[in-house]
Amino acid sequence: MMNVKAGIILQRLIMLASAALLSGCTLPFLSGYGANGQSREEFARHVEEVFRLQNQMTSQVMMLLETNDDQNPPSLMQAEQHMQQACADLNEYVSRDIDGLSSGLFLRRRVEKSAIDCEQAALAIKLLLEP
Repeated sequence: MMNVKAGIILQRLIMLASAALLSGCTLPFLSGYGANGQSREEFARHVEEVFRLQNQMTSQVMMLLETNDDQNPPSLMQAEQHMQQACADLNEYVSRDIDGLSSGLFLRRRVEKSAIDCEQAALAIKLLLEP
């Protein structure tokens, strides 16, 4: 016979797994991290690269805005706004990490889901900036 404490823990685990499955979330240990099912280390490395790329593109756009006020194409401005939206969860995650704050499960899951979109948005800006 199962003791009461073990029964409560089991019940909570079942509720957590059910909630994750019903919400469309997959558990990282079943499918890996991110859209490509990477290991935790690979995914962390990829997210760091995406963050650096996104920061680099933001810096380049800012420098361009300072030097060429009249010659900035609207497509570049739209792409930059799209990148900021696509990378919002990643930026929030990094900001919280820098400040020593907890990121929470839901924010981490949003970063997992949005990392590829953030990367694609940053690469679109990179293409626009190439001569």
